[in-house]
Amino acid sequence: MLLFNNTNKKWIAALALLLLMVYNYNVILFGLDNDFIGIVISVGLFLLGARKTVYKVNYFLIFLIVLFEFVSFRLHIKSLHFLSLILLLCLVFYSFTKRFSFIAFICIILFSTLFNKFFDHLTTEIKQHLCYIAFLTLKNFISIEKIEGVSIYINHAKITIDTACMGLAMFKTGLLIGAILLTIEEKKQKRHFTILQIMLFCLIVIVLNVLSNYFRIITLIILNCTQENLLHHTIGLFCFGCYQILPMLFIIKYFKCRNEEPDTTQIKLKSWPVALVFTVVLVTSFKVKKNKELDLLSGLNPKYKIEKGSWVAPDVYKIETNDTLTYIKDPIHKPLICWTGDGYKITNALKVTLDNQEVWYNKMEKNGVTFNSYWWYESGNRKYTSYIEVMWQKLLYNKPIRLINQTTITN
Repeated sequence: MLLFNNTNKKWIAALALLLLMVYNYNVILFGLDNDFIGIVISVGLFLLGARKTVYKVNYFLIFLIVLFEFVSFRLHIKSLHFLSLILLLCLVFYSFTKRFSFIAFICIILFSTLFNKFFDHLTTEIKQHLCYIAFLTLKNFISIEKIEGVSIYINHAKITIDTACMGLAMFKTGLLIGAILLTIEEKKQKRHFTILQIMLFCLIVIVLNVLSNYFRIITLIILNCTQENLLHHTIGLFCFGCYQILPMLFIIKYFKCRNEEPDTTQIKLKSWPVALVFTVVLVTSFKVKKNKELDLLSGLNPKYKIEKGSWVAPDVYKIETNDTLTYIKDPIHKPLICWTGDGYKITNALKVTLDNQEVWYNKMEKNGVTFNSYWWYESGNRKYTSYIEVMWQKLLYNKPIRLINQTTITN
């Protein structure tokens, strides 16, 4: 029985985790490549800011890991498997120390692809609402003719708000700085915030982030500075610092820690649930290690004329006709990211009806040329505007899914 005393258990767990991480090195590199700084700081905050807790968070972590690994196994999602690996580290750490950081846990979820997809689903609507509120604010002070989506017309000139306004990077950065401030404040006061206090401060940070982006849009419009340049980025940083960082530094002074570190000596945690979860993660690792099987053209509607197309990448099929360019892709390739990366400026984005089904419509400009683009996710003959919804269909029925993007040039 000496083999399984507490010290040996720690060494066995550490060795098992090390071997698991080595086996998943490609998944870890993939995850870190997406948001290296945010992930590293979040894990660092967890280790430095973890506190003793009487909450048995191991059950919650086990539930999340099993759920995420089931989805990862079924849909071959590396980013979700990477999140499970991070949560497994948190679970093992808690099992041996009875310490957990709710602040850092929020950050870990925040820098996951799971949150990215949720935010991407909302960001277009948030941005358009901010632009409309800015339009209502400024129309009584300057001569604004009209607004179309994220484009505002002033003196017959069109000003288009860039995609960084209410962007994911600023949102994450604001919440990460908030988490760092909460952790520092806990260390200073040598006590801990309640979960309610943490959630309230996060809500305040979100509100400040929206205000920061609102004033950024107002300033960019007034100065007519929507092109990427030094002044444009300076305005963004100024608004972020003035309307988010400074208010956070002021508000945090009024948050007083209430909880003292509890006595956790009476809490007994069993090892077998952790071993079971470790097995689940290991089995999923074997599946994710294999190459993802794509079946993009299977069951595709004949109207797409695939005989006229060709593969431009292992997961992208291109069909070019006289007036339309059609791409059939893996659903992870969201057009908005590809377009802005290629220098296109999106001037309008909304949902429209095509073939009696809802799809996304985007109006774009590049080098003085206007493009009309329709895109949607597809499973069978059904179109979807939500990545989450189409992945849910894949999870339930395991049918081929794809993203279809059709673009035409406006003369």
